[in-house]
Amino acid sequence: MQESVSILAVDVGAGTQDILLYEEGKPVENCVKLVLPSQTKIFAGRIARASERGENVFLCGNLMGGGPLVRALKKHLAAGLRAYATPRAAKTIRDDLQEVEALGVQIVEKHPEENCIGLYLQDVDLDNLRQALTLFDVELPETVAVAVQDHGEAIGKSNRKFRFEHWERFLEQGGRLSDLIYCREIPSYFTRMRAVQEMIPGAFLMDTGAAAIRGALLDPAVAARQKEGAVVMNVGNQHVLAALLRGDRIWGIFEHHTGMMTPGKLRDYLARFRRGEVTSEEVYADGGHGCARSPEAPDPGCFEFIAITGPRRHLAKDLGYFAVPWGDMMLSGCFGLVASVREFYRAAS
Repeated sequence: MQESVSILAVDVGAGTQDILLYEEGKPVENCVKLVLPSQTKIFAGRIARASERGENVFLCGNLMGGGPLVRALKKHLAAGLRAYATPRAAKTIRDDLQEVEALGVQIVEKHPEENCIGLYLQDVDLDNLRQALTLFDVELPETVAVAVQDHGEAIGKSNRKFRFEHWERFLEQGGRLSDLIYCREIPSYFTRMRAVQEMIPGAFLMDTGAAAIRGALLDPAVAARQKEGAVVMNVGNQHVLAALLRGDRIWGIFEHHTGMMTPGKLRDYLARFRRGEVTSEEVYADGGHGCARSPEAPDPGCFEFIAITGPRRHLAKDLGYFAVPWGDMMLSGCFGLVASVREFYRAAS
């Protein structure tokens, strides 16, 4: 991994934010790495503590990933306490502000004049990260790459279907690995990605699942199968994303929710996905996102090798090979971000 640029890679998940400071000329094993609680977990904890103290909360800043934060906020409201949010921050909870208000959150423009703690929302807090690393004489690189899971803004429509429609378009447009990273042209509906880029101008953006899949290819055992074909699967804390991959192209995508998976169920889905027997309607009816396969996809026999990564990979422990790029599975997404940025620069030079 040598390139004429240093990169800060941040993979933002539901449970953790995984951080790599890639430095030119330094072995990857010696680069600074961190696995920290995700921002949504941090804010969920702060809301829970406010609930215990009987304090109201005010959400401001930008939209970010919900998950644990939203669950903590619902418990806060159920306890009879109040919650306020600016219109921008409120989109962390739901894209449709009417739905946010229906949950009991009051949309306001400024901090209320009462017993209320303020929480400034953002998926990546570079200021705190910079301050923490300064204690160790570590400076942040100028080039930043971030992975987040973005359903896309889908007011009046299922966000599960809406997100998977994006994957279907990706396959129809060629399914190229190089198209998984965004520099400036982020689709307008990816509001979470765009929010990160507003906070960090010039940042590269990827989907978390896509970054993990790209990172898994850096494991030599997986890289050796890339030309002939493989299934590469990320079992994240909230989402399972599997790809039929051959060469520099993805030929099929399957996405579901990790919490709805058992080892047996995942085994069945994966076997039928490889054979082209899973429909998007079946996955959606089961609570997932969908399944799609290019009509030009190679024979299913090309996808016998299965590579698995992700923090909940134990659900697939008997299904294939555990990918460990540079010996560190938790940094798969960060490695994928760095590889994608380097490829972007090479293509642009």
